[in-house]
Amino acid sequence: MTRHFLNLTDAGGDAIAAMIGDALTRKAARGGLPRGAADADAPLAGHTLGMIFEKNSTRTRTSFEMAMKQLGGDSIFMAAGQMQLGRGESVADTARVLSRYVDAIMIRTDDHAKIEEMAAHATVPVINGLTDLSHPCQVIADLLTIIESGKALPGLTVAWLGDGNNVLNSIIEAAGIMHFNVRFGVPQGYEPDADFIARARAAGSAITLTREAREAVAGADIVVTDTWVSMGQEHAHNKLAAMAPYQVNDALMAAAKPDAKFLHCLPAHRGEEATDAVLDGPQSLIWEEAENRLHAQKSVLLWAFGKL
Repeated sequence: MTRHFLNLTDAGGDAIAAMIGDALTRKAARGGLPRGAADADAPLAGHTLGMIFEKNSTRTRTSFEMAMKQLGGDSIFMAAGQMQLGRGESVADTARVLSRYVDAIMIRTDDHAKIEEMAAHATVPVINGLTDLSHPCQVIADLLTIIESGKALPGLTVAWLGDGNNVLNSIIEAAGIMHFNVRFGVPQGYEPDADFIARARAAGSAITLTREAREAVAGADIVVTDTWVSMGQEHAHNKLAAMAPYQVNDALMAAAKPDAKFLHCLPAHRGEEATDAVLDGPQSLIWEEAENRLHAQKSVLLWAFGKL
């Protein structure tokens, strides 16, 4: 059966734990190897990943390209605007064709329905590199970073500030699967997806909405935010005004636990969703988090290929 990775629930808790364990092991085993050198076992030798980008990317593109290289495989970058997909070929037909050329497809797009259509018609694994609904690959890297910092996931309290976006949806999804809790402070009209909340609560996680930033972070183990205006969004001025009370600064971080860690998936709009003092401060793990996109993507790929 083809293993698609459209959301975290496609893998489940045991597989997510296996991904994180594999990422930690492979990261440690590389030692001082040049970044372009393959892992000793090169488990994806002879395999090729096709990567479709309808949205710009730094971390997703680079981490997946380097992930395939370190796993011994190859990748092909495809900008949607330079493909027939950008000229009206259907997602379904694109999936059918690419399934004859590559061993897996990663797509970074807007409408989540596109990736579902891709998976429905592809005969190779399809991986969600980001949609407007969710960002599971990012959250695998986040969970890896949290565990690497010495914190256990069960019972953890994660505080989210700002926009109830795709990353928050996947964090809430992860909470239900991995048994931690989320408190999110967001302005009216910017709440995360209700279905993700309902499923996480049904799994026993405490998912709490507040309009007060300090209430969201009080006693939290992890504080997370993201850019307030995502690619392609309009009405930025009004949105920025609504988000302003949720900026993560030193005073807000002081309300979290003394050993709390700060995450941001980047890119950061410095001085908007977070201050320089927080982004570059001693509690920040944003650069470790960014690096861990590579190690997490390697394990996601191995799972999708049935090698994990």
